[in-house]
Parts: sequence; C-alpha cells; structure tokens
Amino acid sequence: MKRVFFPIVLVLSLIVIFFSCSSKSTKRPRKPVSSISIEPSKNQFVYGEKITAEVQTQLKDGEIKSIDLLYESETLKSTKELSFKVENIELNKLGSTKLVANAEKTDGLKNTRTKIITVVSDVEPQQMSYQVVNNYPHLKTSYTQGLEVYNGYLYEGTGENGHSKLMKVDIQTGKPVQSIDLEDKYFGEGITILNNKIYQLTYRAKKGFVYDLESFTKVDSFQFASEQGWGLTNDGTNLIMSDGTHVITWLDPTDFSVIKKIQVADDKNLMANLNELEYIDGIIYANIYTTNLIVKIDASTGKILEEIDLSGIIDLYHRNGERIDYLNGIAYDKQTDRIFVTGKLYPRLFEVKFVEKN
Repeated sequence: MKRVFFPIVLVLSLIVIFFSCSSKSTKRPRKPVSSISIEPSKNQFVYGEKITAEVQTQLKDGEIKSIDLLYESETLKSTKELSFKVENIELNKLGSTKLVANAEKTDGLKNTRTKIITVVSDVEPQQMSYQVVNNYPHLKTSYTQGLEVYNGYLYEGTGENGHSKLMKVDIQTGKPVQSIDLEDKYFGEGITILNNKIYQLTYRAKKGFVYDLESFTKVDSFQFASEQGWGLTNDGTNLIMSDGTHVITWLDPTDFSVIKKIQVADDKNLMANLNELEYIDGIIYANIYTTNLIVKIDASTGKILEEIDLSGIIDLYHRNGERIDYLNGIAYDKQTDRIFVTGKLYPRLFEVKFVEKN
C-alpha cells in the first residue's frame, strides 16, 4: 500500500502545480472602463444648450493608447489622459443623442461607454386652427392611410387587411376612376408619387410596392428596415417615411437605402405617432395619430414650428352610430395652392386654410 500511495500523491501534486502555474500564466488582461458624467445634470436638454462632459477611465493593467470622446460621431477630444473634461459642447441635434467614450489600450483591448441625452426644440410651436374653404364627398369605406393630389386627381391609399387599396379619385364626386387591391395579407399605409411612379408602404410586413402612375401596374417592391410603415411623402428627390415613432427617414427611391434620419420634437417632448405626411417647400406636415393635430415640421432640423388643431372638422357630417376613425390624410395641390385633409372612414374631404388660433 505504501508503494502505491506515494506515486499517486506525487502525481496529484504535480497536476495541482501545473494548473496553478497555467492559470497564472494565462491570466487575461483587463479592459479599460470609462464613465461619462454631464453638467448640468438633468433629464432633458434644449437644442443649442451647452454642456460639460467629464470622462474618467479605470485602468487595471497595461497602458492606455487613446481615449476618444465623441458627440453624434464627431470627435470632441482624443487623449491618453485617464480623467479629462470637455466644456461648451453645443447640443445641435434633436432627440435621443449620445456621447460616446472609446478607450483603447496599447495591447489592443477596447471598451466603449455611451451616455444618452434627450434634446428638445428651442422653438415654442405656434398654435394654429383652420378654416374650411370647401368640402367634397369621400368614400366612407376608405380607411385613409395615404393621400396625395396630382394633376387634378386625388390619389388615396387605404388600410385594413382585406380592404387595402390604391385609388385614383375624382375630387368633385369622391368616386374612384382607377383602383387596385392589395393582397389580403397586406395592410396598406402611406403613398406618394415621384418620377411617374406611385410608392405605397404596408404596416407590419416591412414591405412597400411601386406602381406605374398611368396603368397602376405593380412594377417593383422593396423592403425597409423600420418595424412598421406609416406615412410617406417625397421632397422631389427622395422618399420620406414615418414609422409611428418620433423618427422620419429619407429613402433613396431606386435602391431604398437610408439617406438620412431626423428626430422630431417640440419644446417639451419628442413627438411620436407621426402618421400621414405631406412635404411642402421644406416643411413636413404630419398627422399625430389618435389626435386632431397636424404638426408643421422643419425638414432640416425636426423642430415643430406649428401645431394645427382640427378639432370639430367632421362634427357637422358625422351622425351618431356611424363609424369613423381618426383624422388622417394631408394632400397639397401645387397647381392651385390648395390643401386637403380627411380622416379614416370620413364621409367628407375638406379643403382648408390654416390660420392663427384666436
């Protein structure tokens, strides 16, 4: 027994020593860990406001190669200092913006820390109302999702699975002169006309369709990255879409790649539920879903310039018990400088002027 016991003890001891040494020799180097603090410290900032950011980095081992502080992808400072401040950072982007600290060691190990900052507009929106100039028949069965006027006709995209359509409508009579149905599995959303083509979004399929303007023949389809499709318009060059959030996205009309995005806010909050859109001379008009509001948005900054309250516009034309849904649909006739609005299942289409609220 003694002869057997000694070799076993020796082997076990060697194994323990081996793994102990191995463990020490393969100890992993540690990543640098940064933190970002902001002064003034608050939950929300105003466009144009200036802040000070302090970055502190813990380094357990090795040497630092660089620490970069970025605001919205713009490098504010690059240094080897473990603790530093950057003052007078001007917040010049609306919405959820971010400061990012990227720390890298000489051995190649990197780490990133992000600080999200909410920035609202520095403009208090002007409060507006409306005047009805004229009104026309509108199909009560149309769950309006997209609206556009082109060459004297109203083009309308409607929603609801099994009832979604694209229509060309006579404004005076409200009757379709041309129509195409979507497959039942698609819930139609916003539409716009660009370069003799009609573009139409769908709700949750992350898919859109392209039609020939004259024949309504479907000539193409496309995918988009947003989880949902809502409103659609164009600036004469690119498509502009909303997705139910506070973000508006520009898309290339040929390959549907993202050109740019803006975030929309008033002087108090980010403005979500942006729905049907209309672009007029550098301004985007948007329905705010579930409300009677249309907001007027600066297309370059995302700032809301006006809030237009259309409460009561359907009251004289709506009978008790009749089904109507929310205000939705804005169309601009460039040839006659007229603006039209309607709603989901509304029996009338309204020509309106926007006026200051008394």
